[in-house]
Amino acid sequence: MLRGFTAVGLAALTGCTATDRAAAPTGPGPGAAPAAGAPAARPLKPSAYRLSPIAGYGPQRAARAPLKVRHEPILNWDFERGDRAMVLTFDDGPDPRYTPDILRTLRKHDVRAMFFVCGEMAVENKDLLREMADDGHVIGNHTWTHPLLTRMTRSGMRPEIERTCEVVEDAVGEAPAWFRAPYGAWNRAAFRLGAELGMEPLAWTVDTLDWNTPGTGTIVSRVLGGAAPGVIVLNHDAGGNRSQSVAALREYLPALLDDGYRVTVPRRRLA
Repeated sequence: MLRGFTAVGLAALTGCTATDRAAAPTGPGPGAAPAAGAPAARPLKPSAYRLSPIAGYGPQRAARAPLKVRHEPILNWDFERGDRAMVLTFDDGPDPRYTPDILRTLRKHDVRAMFFVCGEMAVENKDLLREMADDGHVIGNHTWTHPLLTRMTRSGMRPEIERTCEVVEDAVGEAPAWFRAPYGAWNRAAFRLGAELGMEPLAWTVDTLDWNTPGTGTIVSRVLGGAAPGVIVLNHDAGGNRSQSVAALREYLPALLDDGYRVTVPRRRLA
């Protein structure tokens, strides 16, 4: 029972028609990395559910009290003064080859993370979405097929984003409250659609570049070298061979905790 309440409280918080707002996010700070994207090592596995973009899928939801439209994504998080907290994020999944190992490592250390899922992967692995929610992780929206949104029309973007909301909500009972553009490629239409659907745009501060399989040691060094309060770390749990990402997490997570960092997820507060 308590586990179920934890899932509802942490996983995806308020869905794609959210009425609450983000708590004190910050834009690019001194020395913050730009929100540049990283391509997957190979295209995501297509699913039988992939459809050509069309105007809509069933009745359109009326977005209640849309969020303020941002002009840039959130790159780091302003936790309370003195809180040495940072955020781990994983993109492109869930993938049954790698995501379960990541979840086990997070569970071992009692740590919560954020998973930005692609709809075509999520629809085939709803059990992993439920496992994320049960463990208290936050599930974010990373579109359906991982397209470059800046080359799409607004009408083409909408089903990519909206359908992923629906899959997550169907699996865990709550739709995503966070959105991340593939490749870190944002434009005005992407910000507007995310806000209309009740999602805040989240980028990252530290890019492990694990999609390029640079070696486990290199990934570990990038995370530990970039560690600082409020940092958001980008990892991947799908889109290619992510065994290095899995192995690196096993090394850098206990090191961060031993160094006094609190690895957690950002909380949204009611307006």
